[in-house]
Parts: sequence; structure tokens; C-alpha cells
Amino acid sequence: MTATLKTVGSLSVSPLCLGGNVFGWTADEAESFAVLDAYTAGGGNFIDTADVYSAWAPGNKGGESETVIGNWLASRGNRSDVVIATKVGAHPDYKGLTAATITSAVEESLTRLRTDYIDLYYTHYDDESVAVEEFLTALDGLVRAGKVREIGASNISAKRLEESLACSAREGLARYVALQPHYNLVSRDTYEGELAAVAAREGLAAMPYYALASGFLTGKYRPDAAVDSARSEKAAGHLATDRGRRVLAALDTVAAAHDAELATVALAWLAARPTVAAPLASARTVSQLPPLLAVADLTLTESELGLLNEASA
Repeated sequence: MTATLKTVGSLSVSPLCLGGNVFGWTADEAESFAVLDAYTAGGGNFIDTADVYSAWAPGNKGGESETVIGNWLASRGNRSDVVIATKVGAHPDYKGLTAATITSAVEESLTRLRTDYIDLYYTHYDDESVAVEEFLTALDGLVRAGKVREIGASNISAKRLEESLACSAREGLARYVALQPHYNLVSRDTYEGELAAVAAREGLAAMPYYALASGFLTGKYRPDAAVDSARSEKAAGHLATDRGRRVLAALDTVAAAHDAELATVALAWLAARPTVAAPLASARTVSQLPPLLAVADLTLTESELGLLNEASA
């Protein structure tokens, strides 16, 4: 990856954000270390996780991904070389965004990550039972204490995002600089429109999650193909839609023109979208990384972008 760093508040991040949801779930610690090593060796510096990863897996309770990343940071001694993003609000023991929840949960994340600061701290899901002033004041306290460098929001409405930004400006509190929306070639509706407009107007950097639609946009899900994956049912569902089939056909065309993987093209489309700083994608094995890292080296033409836009409309 020829990394031209992107600006997210005061942070400088690589154009591919490595998702850590698989660490401690479908990738054990040794596999996770190998992926993290290969990602940073390939020029990446931006790693995303959450305190809830992966509480959904049998035998897990949440925090497994942060623990793996923390062990890797400690063993490699490279904390200052990487940008770590994690999230608060969805862990089974720390649900919601009350001030007490945030101030307790961050200490657990810092312990698991084996660090004294988090570069980017997201509110994982909005909690409309809590006034924005309450959770922003708590987050502001973490920034002032040096425990968090920047804050971001994931899974938030345009209205609440605007309300949060207005509150930060009015009260002099830490301000969201980043947004992590669900956004990809087969799921455009939740981000494009009001939410993207707020991000553009307010200068927020977007890091879309499910950038490859749970693997569907890698092209490995075809009508006659069986895929062994924990996410195969969700991904394969896109094959049943007209949009999914149109998008695969368009990706095939563009990928062939560049001798590129479909995943690279899907990420390059996202990277070219207004407000997007770094698409987020995960890799369970080192062999899955090259097409992800290659996004930094692929620039799509206007006609190719048009083809993908039309197919995914």
C-alpha cells in the first residue's frame, strides 16, 4: 500500500482501516498477530475495534478483540506507530451512554488494550435516553485527561449528530471528528442523504463499516459457490436481489479492466465517495489482506465510478 495519510481531526490515518471484529473470534491470537503484522508491514496504521467484540461468540464475554490487540501492541512495542480506534456503549456490562457507563467502560478498554490512551473513541450506538450534553461532557473529560485523543460516532441519526455538534460548539466540549456508518455498494441508503450531508457540512471523516458487505463484495459468493464463513448467510442474501447481481456484474467489469480483485474495486469506490477517509475491512488470514491494502493504489475513472453508481442505485 502506497499510503497517502488521511486527516481525521488531529490524527493521520492510512486509507484502509483494519477491522478487528474477527480477532478473538474467527481468528485466534496467533492468526490475529500475523494479520496485524502484515497490515502494518504493508503500510497500514489504523486499527478499529470495540469493547463488545466478540461477545456474540459462544464462550466469549466481550473485550476479546481489544485483548488481542493489546497483547500485540505490548509484544511489538509499537503503540506510537498505530492509531487505535475503539467504541463504547454496546458491551454487555456497559450498555448505553450514561456518563457513569462511559467513564467505567473506558478504563476496561484501556486495560485490555494495554495502553494509557485511545486515539479515536466512538460512541458505538446512539442512546437517545441520554441527553447529548451528558455523554459529550463525559467524553470531553476523557479528552482533557489525555485518555482519548479524538471522538467519533457510529450508528447515529443525522438529527442527533447535528444536536451533538451544536452542543459541543455551544458548551466548548470535545467535538465529533469522525463517523462510522454502515455504507457499501449494496447498502447506500442509510448513509447517503441527510447523514452524509451533515458529515460534509461539518467536516467529519467517514470510515464506513461493512465496506465489503460481510464479504459479498469480494465476489466469492456466486449462485453455484458454497462458502464456509461465519457471515455467509448474511452475505449470500445479496445474491437474491437485483441490486446485488447488478453490482457483482459491474465489479467484474471494472476489476477485469484493472486486473484487480473485486474487493479492491469495491473499496476504491467507497474511497472515492465524498466524506470517506478510510473504508473499514477485516481480514481473518494474511492471504485476505493484499486486495484490501491495494485500495490505496487503485484510482477508478469517472466512467467506472459511473458504472458502479448506476449498478448500485
